[in-house]
Amino acid sequence: MPVPLPTATTRWRCTLCGNLTRFDVTRSSRVVEYVHLDLGGEPSVEETEVLAETVESVRCRWCNAVDRIELVDRPTAGADGNSSTESAAGSGSASG
Repeated sequence: MPVPLPTATTRWRCTLCGNLTRFDVTRSSRVVEYVHLDLGGEPSVEETEVLAETVESVRCRWCNAVDRIELVDRPTAGADGNSSTESAAGSGSASG
């Protein structure tokens, strides 16, 4: 069963160990590549167009769990950054 990709507002999380950062991802891709060969015959890919891509499986790097990956909401950077900045400023002025 294909695993949904994270979006701008979601991320992967292992339901077994809670890992949010390390995963082995197995993908199938169908691509068109523009390959340029230099005069010595060495190829280099100059353009790639992805026609189709499917994530087949995601395995947790910490506990090796497969099929235990879920999508969860990402924390909002602005809200976390503001609250920690206010806390640090507030505690600094209280003790100083």
